[in-house]
Amino acid sequence: MPNRDVLTPLNLISMSEQTEGVNPLLHQLRVGVKDLFDIAGVPTSAGNPDWLASHCVPEHTASAVQKLLDAGATVVAKTLTDELAYSLNGVNVHYGTPVNPAAPDRMPGGSSSGSAVMVARGAADIGLGTDTGGSIRVPASYTGLFGIRPTHGVIAVDHLVGLAPSFDTVGWMTRDLHTLHKVAQVLLPPQSANLLPALCILKPQYNNSSCLWRAAAQQWLEPRLAQFHRVYEVKIPPDFLAWASETFRTLQGFEIWQAHGVWITQTQPNFAPDIAQRFMGCQQITQRQFDQAAQDRIEIVLTLSDWMGDDQTVAILPTTPGAAPLLTESAEQLADYRVALMGLTALAGLSSRPQLHLPVLRDQAAPWGLSLIGAQNTDRALIELARRLLDSSHG
Repeated sequence: MPNRDVLTPLNLISMSEQTEGVNPLLHQLRVGVKDLFDIAGVPTSAGNPDWLASHCVPEHTASAVQKLLDAGATVVAKTLTDELAYSLNGVNVHYGTPVNPAAPDRMPGGSSSGSAVMVARGAADIGLGTDTGGSIRVPASYTGLFGIRPTHGVIAVDHLVGLAPSFDTVGWMTRDLHTLHKVAQVLLPPQSANLLPALCILKPQYNNSSCLWRAAAQQWLEPRLAQFHRVYEVKIPPDFLAWASETFRTLQGFEIWQAHGVWITQTQPNFAPDIAQRFMGCQQITQRQFDQAAQDRIEIVLTLSDWMGDDQTVAILPTTPGAAPLLTESAEQLADYRVALMGLTALAGLSSRPQLHLPVLRDQAAPWGLSLIGAQNTDRALIELARRLLDSSHG
C-alpha cells in the first residue's frame, strides 16, 4: 500500500546542480512538495479529484519549487493536502489521511499534511507547503518539526493554488533548524539577521479559566531568558482570541469565495462535509461583513503592535492549544478546537508577521511547541534567535 502522504512520486533534479565542481546549498536534500504547487508536466490536484479533473496539466513550475531545484535539492514527491488547503486537520476523505509518525492516533495537521509527514518519517528533508491560516505551523506542531510562515509577500506565490491572497504564504518544515536555515538562504530575500530583542511572553487565556501558557513552556523558557535585555508578559483575554479568530475567518472566507466561488458553483465538486460547510459559509459572507472585519483587523494589529512595542521585540506563544487532536474526536469537538486554534494562528496572519515554530514540548506523549513572532521582514533574525535559544548551554 503506498504511503498516504505521497500523491505522485517524483525524482526531479535541476540541470544546474553543479557549478564549477562546487555542490549547491541544498545538494542531496529531498523535498516533498505540497500538491498546490505547479510542477511542469505534473498534474495538480489541490487535494480534490474534481479539481484534478477540471484543470489542465501545468506547463510552468512554481518559482519557489524552481529555486529549490536550482539550489540542488531533489523533489521526491507531490504530497497530500487537505482539499483546496481549507482545513487544519490533515484529513482527506478522497486520498486518505497521512499517518502522524509522532503520534499515530492523532491528526497530522493540515493543510500541508503530506509534506509534514514525509519529513517526520524521514522520507524527505524539506516539506514545502503553504500557510494561510496555519497550514505550516499546525502540522509542524503536531508532527514535531520546525516550521516557518514567512512575512506575507516576501516569497512569490506564483503558479500555485491559492486560498486567500491577503494571507497566503509559502513556508516549509524540517526536522532540524540547520536545514530550515539553508532553505531560508534560498527562498528569503536579503534581510538583517541581527536581533538583540526584548521578549514579550504572550499568555493566551482560554475559556476564562485556563491559560494555554503551561508550566512546561515556562520551564523550557526560564533558563533562556538571559538572552533578552528585557522580558515582560501580556495575558491575552479569551474574547480577544475569539475576536481575532472571527475576524480572520471573515476576511479569509470572503477572499476564498472570490477566488474559488465560480469554480465551486460551476463544478459542484464533491467535498468532505466539514469542508463543504466551510465553503458554503464563505458564500454567505457579505461585503458589509468583510468591510467591518477589515476595520477590526486594523484594531487587532494595532493592539498586537502595542503589546510588542518596537521592531526589536519578539513574541513567544504556544503555536497550538496543545498536542494534535485524536483521530476519534467528533466534528463538534474539532469545530470548537478550531476556534481556539485560529485565535492563536490569526495573530501572525492578520499582522503579516513571520512566525517560527519550535518543536520543544510534549504533551501526553505527543509533540507540540512554541512559536516566535517577529516584526515584518525579521524572518532571518527569528531563525538566528532560535539557533541561539536552542544552543543555550542550559538546554
